[in-house]
Amino acid sequence: MLGKLFGRTGERPAADPNALPAPRGRRNGTYPVRALGDTRVLALVEAADAGDWDGVKAALAPFDLGRDHQVLGELADLDGVQDWIGRAVEQDAEHRATALLMSGARHIAWGWEARTAERAANVTREQWRLFHERLEIAEEQLLLAAELRPDWVTPWCRLLTSARGMSLPGDVKRIRYEAALRRDPLDLETHLERVSQLQPRWGGEPGEAMTYAREAFTRAPEGHRLGCVVAMAHIEDWVESDSRSCLDLPYIQKELREAARHSILHPAYERRPGWQQDFNTFAMALSLAAESIVAPRVFHELGGAYTPWPWRYMAQPEKAYTRFRRHA
Repeated sequence: MLGKLFGRTGERPAADPNALPAPRGRRNGTYPVRALGDTRVLALVEAADAGDWDGVKAALAPFDLGRDHQVLGELADLDGVQDWIGRAVEQDAEHRATALLMSGARHIAWGWEARTAERAANVTREQWRLFHERLEIAEEQLLLAAELRPDWVTPWCRLLTSARGMSLPGDVKRIRYEAALRRDPLDLETHLERVSQLQPRWGGEPGEAMTYAREAFTRAPEGHRLGCVVAMAHIEDWVESDSRSCLDLPYIQKELREAARHSILHPAYERRPGWQQDFNTFAMALSLAAESIVAPRVFHELGGAYTPWPWRYMAQPEKAYTRFRRHA
């Protein structure tokens, strides 16, 4: 019945044995996704939270931290990692690249925590000092990690983030961007970082990011998560606009439907740890566009699973998710 309702004939993906169960007693039927919704990622996060380097290395076995941005992101966002990861960098020569990558990624997130999400004019001198100090450490460590593991894409993508924060010259950003794409031309996070860099608030021209996203999307195979670049570019346009209904246009609704069907709703799409964020990205973009055909299916597939990104662009992210889900 639901397959006919949502215009699909395929079966739901097989149950993932590593999936974390949805919590019981969910308020409004929604719940925040923990540890990418994966038991193995949860074990990794718990080891890192305890400062257990041996446990971290063991838990990393199923993952490729040099390519998996989302798993790296779970470690980067974990407060306290900065207190012990330096010892691993100095003492574990065999795994030094991994420790440098973790530390560099954490220092970027830690730097942004010091800066806060306030507009630049509202950031204090001390906050700017801490921000730049931590980003400088991140730059050094990520460049070392990239040198030790020239096949990794994640250091270069994170270096794009630090370059944006430090307002480095455009040629530096371009070199890093090209270095990332040489390692993976379809890397979603690299393309998303480029979309951010091209926003007017970071020095880009109006419409430049959307043009870039559309061109990148043309190279995406069916079922590839790179389709999210179009959804995110529309969200960024909404952030930049003074009109809250700027996406409520038929051609944008159609473009988002086609992108979703080509990527996250295509049978070839692989639900890896963190797949819920891809769906949340489309859920937000479709909702802001007042799209009513594909949005219900996207929310249905999520089953109430909520990820802070990209909803954090809103004043009350989880409430916004719940409201749009209810009306989808």
